[in-house]
Amino acid sequence: MRHFLGIDLGGTNIKAGITDEAGTLQCRESIKTRPERRAAEIVRDMAYLAQNVLASAKLAPAEVAAVGIGAPGTPDNANGVLIYANNLPFLNVPMRAEFRKVLDRPVFIDNDANVAALAEAVAGAAADVPHSVTVTLGTGVGGGVVIDRRIYSGFNQAGSELGHIVIVQGGEPCTCGRKGCLEAYASATGLVRETVRAAKAHPESVISGLVGGDLSRIDARTAFQAARAGDATGQAVVDRYIELLAEGLANLVNLLMPNVIVIGGGVCNEGEALLRPLQERVDALGYYGPGVAKTQVRLARMGNDAGVVGAAMMARSCLADGMKG
Repeated sequence: MRHFLGIDLGGTNIKAGITDEAGTLQCRESIKTRPERRAAEIVRDMAYLAQNVLASAKLAPAEVAAVGIGAPGTPDNANGVLIYANNLPFLNVPMRAEFRKVLDRPVFIDNDANVAALAEAVAGAAADVPHSVTVTLGTGVGGGVVIDRRIYSGFNQAGSELGHIVIVQGGEPCTCGRKGCLEAYASATGLVRETVRAAKAHPESVISGLVGGDLSRIDARTAFQAARAGDATGQAVVDRYIELLAEGLANLVNLLMPNVIVIGGGVCNEGEALLRPLQERVDALGYYGPGVAKTQVRLARMGNDAGVVGAAMMARSCLADGMKG
């Protein structure tokens, strides 16, 4: 049996784990990133962590077919370089060469959102279909596109920035510098903003009471909690949130027609309260002819393992395609 090692490089933590060829996670460990350090030091720590995981799994380095790294930003997988990473001191870092100084195995690099999408496509919510899109609703909106079980990221590996499609022209400012992006509305940040606004505009709402009168305590769950309590203001915030999220997802459906759109991130803890009306709205907005099968919207299953498993499966895919790592 071949093994693959996946590394999820985050701004706070670095995670590493071993999988088999099917993406089953066998062993996982993590350390703090300490992003204030030089890039070379962080990469060396990634390699040392990988060695520790191998030791825990009682595997020799030669028993690992390849290493995959999921990193924020834009990679150059062909040359093993991380061109740029937001929130980390990485600019044209020769990640493959630095990593192999410590652990000399084939190394492949891709964007962290892309590898998370691949994890859902191989071992998660979209494992039964060839074409899927994963959208993660967190502080921002990220995601990845998988076509024929392969990551699609454009000619420069900077594609699939799903959060930055515009759904409201001239709308709310986005972190990317544009206005009206999906991220500005469908992120947890956007949901909190609209919940605060609604609470201020409607002091009779239960929203304020749910946070003890301190609106700074409002989070992505608050509007849903208010809606479940029968509060009209909370329900209005939820309805508008789902309406705008569905606009963005319908654009992805009409462009790509994936079998499945997988929704991940903290907002998805709302489960059916989010999924059911979202599916109905996406069905209504999608450009389907009579009798044409419709894209399913599903909740993500991989959770915190998505980055590690996806990175390992990305390495497996690169190796299968004959790439040099």
